[in-house]
Amino acid sequence: MVIKEVNLETVCGVTSKLPENTLPEVAFAGKSNVGKSSLINALMNRKSLARTSAQPGKTQTINFYNINDAMYLVDLPGYGYAKVAESEKAKWGKMIENYLHTSKQLRRVFLLIDIRHDPSANDKLMYDWIIHQGFDPIIVATKLDKLKRSQVQKCIKAVKEGLKVKPGTVIVPFSAVTKQGREEIWQIMDEAVGYEE
Repeated sequence: MVIKEVNLETVCGVTSKLPENTLPEVAFAGKSNVGKSSLINALMNRKSLARTSAQPGKTQTINFYNINDAMYLVDLPGYGYAKVAESEKAKWGKMIENYLHTSKQLRRVFLLIDIRHDPSANDKLMYDWIIHQGFDPIIVATKLDKLKRSQVQKCIKAVKEGLKVKPGTVIVPFSAVTKQGREEIWQIMDEAVGYEE
């Protein structure tokens, strides 16, 4: 998709009602500091559309980005950040669960995992949960530029094994620095929403 226009259209906090969107949605989930904002900015060719932060747990809302009036990219709150109170975490969890469970327009869920580390218990939980909601998540293995080329396959294998992914699960290695993986992610998004140039 050639991006002509992007707007942050709706921001949903814990108490907000989710919008009744009529356009198809693709959602991005991932733990705090996995590089979700950087990925969204890279996809949109924007520097600071999604605010990146050195302080994890920054995205505490569900953000709906309207792209070309053709689809929504939905940024879910980061999970699993230790310095946030349990009550807050529970609220975000409920929020994400509610969205995955009730969105009528959700076509695809992307789950971001840091390629350098084995998936955490929270990652595994999130993966299982997305499957449980009836979606086969696309795994985006972020921070690819931090690895030597010789390490990539081994790390992808560790991600697969750590999450115990279903056979045939798509894993896209991605770097916000080099933009490797960007086209592949767009292709999946375009197919998911039925968009043709």
